[in-house]
Amino acid sequence: MGSDSVKENKEYIKGRGAQYNPSSPYLKNEYVVEHLEGVDEAWEHKSATQFFIENPKKIVNEVDSPDLGLVYSMNPYQGCEHGCIYCYARNSHTYWGLGAGVDFEQKIVIKENAPQVLQAQLEKPSWVVRPIMLAGNTDCYQPIEAKKKLTRQLLEVLLRYRHPVSLITKNALILRDLDLLQELSRHRLVHVSVSVTTLQESLRQKMEPRTATGQKRLGVVRTLSEAGVPVNVMVAPIIPGLNDHEVPAILEAAAHAGALSAAYTVVRLNGAIGEIFEDWVTKAYPERASKVLNQIKSCHGGTLNDSQFGRRMVGEGKWAETIRSLFKISYQKHFKDRQMPAYDLSLFTPKSGKQLTFF
Repeated sequence: MGSDSVKENKEYIKGRGAQYNPSSPYLKNEYVVEHLEGVDEAWEHKSATQFFIENPKKIVNEVDSPDLGLVYSMNPYQGCEHGCIYCYARNSHTYWGLGAGVDFEQKIVIKENAPQVLQAQLEKPSWVVRPIMLAGNTDCYQPIEAKKKLTRQLLEVLLRYRHPVSLITKNALILRDLDLLQELSRHRLVHVSVSVTTLQESLRQKMEPRTATGQKRLGVVRTLSEAGVPVNVMVAPIIPGLNDHEVPAILEAAAHAGALSAAYTVVRLNGAIGEIFEDWVTKAYPERASKVLNQIKSCHGGTLNDSQFGRRMVGEGKWAETIRSLFKISYQKHFKDRQMPAYDLSLFTPKSGKQLTFF
């Protein structure tokens, strides 16, 4: 597996998030493109998605970030076909010797034994019950899930063991598992977050090329809510100059669809994501790229990235404060008397859990 590190594409490539593929710092060798006789021709990334099987010994990891509290994270897939240009998970793809750009969208690692490993971890005497984020890195309902059904199998395990879980997705495929989500909800064991970044279809097509439309995601919120599944809407990330003005409209639509809460983050472009995003916005929105980049920097002390706990999610400075105020006012207007239900952590049933029936 290799990557091309040259920004060969001069024009914007439709249907693709990242416009090129920076090389992985963990890869000693890489594949490059050499044109005969020095002809300068662009290499278009139209190859089919590749899938690689991994069988990890551990699937649930502790999250020790002060921003998120005491939770676990579980990711059945590494890499994501959705291709969201800003995705922080791109950086983790480099640990596999792959690029954070096109590789992240085209070379997907499938953790095929995830359900079995989850069950083994839940059976450990040292296991401490707290919510598991499914997934904390890449979308657990990305396209390959329709075939592999790993997320559904993980939910089945969690339901058998009566273990709390939170899910976050941009894909309407989650509705396939409505039966499991309803049963988990009946026991107060599930929270679902639906990410609604923009209602501008032209922006979504460029920024999140292979995700469900904003309207379809609101439909997911409505269907889940009507079925009794508690839903939070994530307006994340908010990108100054692109979608920040949409905050009031998104919150109003989310509340109307039945969401019980909402949250936001301000975009931060750590590691390789900074150069990938800068290349993308220059090609996708050349007339306002400079403004967008400068406003992002103004939220993070003059840089595109920020790793400081407590500040990294919401930023600082004038633009960050403007976003914070806009979100707060809209939230108070539409979500004032709503809240997500508390989890019930007392129902966890190890050992005998696998004998429980679903319904």
